[in-house]
Amino acid sequence: MISRNENHSSRALATAIQPGAGRQPAWIMLVAALAFLAALVGANRPVFALDAPASFADLAAKVSPAVVNISTTQTVHTRTPDIPDLPPGSPFEEFFKDFFDHQGGGQERDRKMQSLGSGFIISADGVIVTNNHVVDDADEIVVKTQDGTEYKAKLLGKDKPTDLAVLKIDSSKPLPYVEFGNSDNARVGDWVMAIGNPYGLGGTVTVGIVSARSRQIEMGPYDDFIQTDAAINRGNSGGPLLTLDGKVVGINSAIYSPTGGSIGIGFSIPSDQARPIIEQLEKGGKVMRGWLGVSLQPMTKEIAESLGLKDDKGALIAGVVDGDPAQKGGIRSGDVILSFNAKPVKDASDLSRIVADTAIGKNVDVVVWRGGKERTLSVNLVERQEDKVAATENPSKPSPTPSEDHQTVAGMELSALTPDLRKSFDIGDDVEGVVVTNVENSSDAADKGVTPGVVITQIGQDEATGKVTTPQQVQDKIDALKKNDQKFVLLRVYVQGRYLWVPVQLAQG
Repeated sequence: MISRNENHSSRALATAIQPGAGRQPAWIMLVAALAFLAALVGANRPVFALDAPASFADLAAKVSPAVVNISTTQTVHTRTPDIPDLPPGSPFEEFFKDFFDHQGGGQERDRKMQSLGSGFIISADGVIVTNNHVVDDADEIVVKTQDGTEYKAKLLGKDKPTDLAVLKIDSSKPLPYVEFGNSDNARVGDWVMAIGNPYGLGGTVTVGIVSARSRQIEMGPYDDFIQTDAAINRGNSGGPLLTLDGKVVGINSAIYSPTGGSIGIGFSIPSDQARPIIEQLEKGGKVMRGWLGVSLQPMTKEIAESLGLKDDKGALIAGVVDGDPAQKGGIRSGDVILSFNAKPVKDASDLSRIVADTAIGKNVDVVVWRGGKERTLSVNLVERQEDKVAATENPSKPSPTPSEDHQTVAGMELSALTPDLRKSFDIGDDVEGVVVTNVENSSDAADKGVTPGVVITQIGQDEATGKVTTPQQVQDKIDALKKNDQKFVLLRVYVQGRYLWVPVQLAQG
């Protein structure tokens, strides 16, 4: 977009040299041209040719000594095949015996596997950051600095969910290091530099821009990657992504590539997310995360509209774990968390990250949307335990079974739960509601993933008035919503051990 000042300068120059006004002296044209260039430099928008550095050599020279190559050795236990069964006296018996004896057949053998990666030093005493997958299960870790010196490294701690690890090497002299920058300030389009050890070649510098922010690539529960087009290849993992002032804004972790090589889509863990994890790993060797005790599902425009929300921001509570902080604090299934510990919640993934970063044992305010208005609750988080996580994982969809002739509501054939249907769909006796026996393929319910075997337990957020046990109750509540011109009905459903919320569009008329 051209600024208003630049437009003025362009018109002034055009007027000075336009034909028909008489030939202007050369010095007047030169002055006009210089004035135009000065206006460009002073314009309110950046001039790209002036913003781009002439060279990245000074930056590379400044930060490269702090980037290291990491090689690991892992012992893998293997077993060679046993001698095949052969008839006694077979002419092949002696042949196979000699062959497998030579190969160590039928015995346990140890095989050494090696891998290469990258890392960077963050303190003069030799603390190093890298990826967890670079050093995971390694028996030996060797760090090689830019001057060729090799050190045996000690693993201080690692964290699989964020793919981070912290190492320590001992040196007789202070080591060069880099500092973390503020990744929140990194904008799409900013210049960045990646340094690492691709394909074991040693320190390699590539340059690009920040291509996108807050990428979720299903690498873990706390995905929030910076995407960059700076070339990142195998072996770059664990290396830094740096700004033009030499500050680390990301840890290079993954690439998207159908070939295994760089196609300009690389992903880095933001420094603001990594820094508190690294501090915990350096001090205690592990990460302590807050635990709320809920299962979440993404908000959609349909769900937001059915609840009377203006937009689809927030995290919808699909279920609450008995005895955990959420239940004790009064959070219910169907609540939409809008704010947690004074931080606005954009979506379910955002809430997971905020909860994980919140201090354990601290009372925090939680703003939820319930019954058409905001409510503020208070919860006290406990430490996340991995054995509890399984209770909140996404279930698989039930397999379809032959349909029965039942009342049809919103494209779904419904039936009261009978012993035969419980057995057919493997539904426990503790589940109450109305079972879906068939779904019309063209219905919105089918598009939303409703399949035979799903149990509708509640209509709308209000547990007291929303519970259903017969198809007629479902029909009556949907009819009432239609009279109020509501376009969607929010169903609470039970599917293979977990409760979820599904917004289904209502056919009008």
